[in-house]
Amino acid sequence: MHLDELKSVFSTPINPHIQSCNKYRLASILVIIYGDDPIVIMTEKPRHMKFHAGEISFPGGKLDEDDSDLLETALRETSEEIGLTVTRDQVIGQLEPVVTLNSGFLILPFVSIIDKIPHLSANCEVEKIFHIPLESFLKTGARDPDPAHNIIQEMYTFEYQNQIVWGASARILRQIQSYLKS
Repeated sequence: MHLDELKSVFSTPINPHIQSCNKYRLASILVIIYGDDPIVIMTEKPRHMKFHAGEISFPGGKLDEDDSDLLETALRETSEEIGLTVTRDQVIGQLEPVVTLNSGFLILPFVSIIDKIPHLSANCEVEKIFHIPLESFLKTGARDPDPAHNIIQEMYTFEYQNQIVWGASARILRQIQSYLKS
């Protein structure tokens, strides 16, 4: 798997607007893949956070009223959380929106594939930054073994360094896995 291959797979039209609905709060994330042996960046949320405490997730967050669209949200949040500035032209596509079942967010995932990244630094919303080898990480994907999680929709888990990625982040990873298999 090379970055050029990934770029062709994930290059999709970008529509950074979702019709607002009262049922969910809008948010977006940025899937950042970089390097010769593709690596994906994920973060661990601090345990004191109001939403998603201790979870492994992608950089991103909720739509602010000052954001022009959800792509701006993902870029702003990525810069704030991990100190990485990604431009709109470096975003090559987006995935299908996913919902968080407990906190009520509708998340629009965007994809950026970059040759190299600078040193990253976490802000107070991030406990740890993970640089995860994409190919081996995706091989850890499994159906979520907790039957209660699969009642509403099919759930998945992924594992990295004894950390379990689940929920919306795992459903985004499952989309990436599906794109790469097709």
